[in-house]
Amino acid sequence: MPREDQNGQAGRAARASVWRHEVVRTYPHDPDAFTQGLVFRDGALYESTGLNGKSSLRRVALETGRVLQRTAVDRRYFAEGLAAWGPNLVQLTWDTNIAFVYDRASFKLLRTFTYGGEGWGLADDGRQLILSDGTPALRFLDPATFAETRRVTVRDGATPVEDLNELEVVDGLIYANVWLTDRIAVIAPADGRVVAWLDLKGLAPKGASADAVLNGIAYDAAGGRLFVTGKLWPRLFEIRVRRP
Repeated sequence: MPREDQNGQAGRAARASVWRHEVVRTYPHDPDAFTQGLVFRDGALYESTGLNGKSSLRRVALETGRVLQRTAVDRRYFAEGLAAWGPNLVQLTWDTNIAFVYDRASFKLLRTFTYGGEGWGLADDGRQLILSDGTPALRFLDPATFAETRRVTVRDGATPVEDLNELEVVDGLIYANVWLTDRIAVIAPADGRVVAWLDLKGLAPKGASADAVLNGIAYDAAGGRLFVTGKLWPRLFEIRVRRP
């Protein structure tokens, strides 16, 4: 049975500190892309876009924002989070309990798997997949069988953090967009403790619609570069984290 890690010190824990950022570089991004998942591998961005009838999987040129490869997702599905695993890509759907596994080079659909609850964000830490579902829970999945092996409840001090969305693993910590906010929770995977908040205020396009929220984190592990964007944003940002 999956087990839940308990943070026994949650009731006494201090609230997390706030990290700032600086923009290193700005890149073009498709303003029609309803970004749900973002991954950087082998010099390219891979992006999952959402909405029924508009969902897609894409390979995108970082420097130009040009879509180099694209496959449409059946209009029955609202695509969500995206993760790379070995030579494959794994793409969640929102409320249909199904995920798609693609060959990363060809975008050929290899298989599907099912999971309980909603699918929001997906990431990998090199050993397992990590799934968010809009609640304070993060679920850890076996990448071979997609069975849940454990879960943690994400808390800032004693307070559970709702609406965890797009995920990325950066230097052993889980970065999670919090839906409808301009903050990213930086989470310790062992116990779900929020160790810091990354404040990205000011990046959203001026005059953006209510749907155009921060949602997209990708990490270039080889180059040490962190990228962020949002739904329907015309820009993607390379940022540097400034810790207190």
